Amino acid sequence: MIRTILHYPDKRLRERGERVEAITPEVQKLVDDMAETMYAAPGVGLAATQIGEALQLFIVDVAEENAPSDLRVFINPEILERDGEISWQEGCLSFPGVQEEVDRAARVRVRAQDREGVWFELEAEGLLAVAIQHEYDHLQGVLMIDHMGPLKKRLTHRKMVKRAEEQAST
Repeated sequence: MIRTILHYPDKRLRERGERVEAITPEVQKLVDDMAETMYAAPGVGLAATQIGEALQLFIVDVAEENAPSDLRVFINPEILERDGEISWQEGCLSFPGVQEEVDRAARVRVRAQDREGVWFELEAEGLLAVAIQHEYDHLQGVLMIDHMGPLKKRLTHRKMVKRAEEQAST
């Protein structure tokens, strides 16, 4: 089922995700819904908090456009290491139409549970590392706008508030 993606400045985007205590059929259904929502958007990542579910859960798929899907599920993720620096042009499904250069770690090592609840560790770099950090931020209530300088932040905030007001009036 395709879920509604929350758009900034929705206050629910600032909620920290709660730990997922058990991988239940409901959690697996949520993962399926998130995947369907992300692919329909389309995006390369989606955090549960972006659809109003305050849980420590995100998904990413950074496969090339014509390549097979490479959906990765991260439940109760923890970034263990960050290394190097990279600047990446990022977008966000909660900030439609906004693209911004964001500085991130070039490589990360993350530990999480998969869709079945099995713990794994993953070392990532490039787009996958950026997507993991971006989605992990969502689970902490940190948004793309928080990585912007004061002027860009103010302009983006105004743009998104105006968009929300226009949406509300239709």
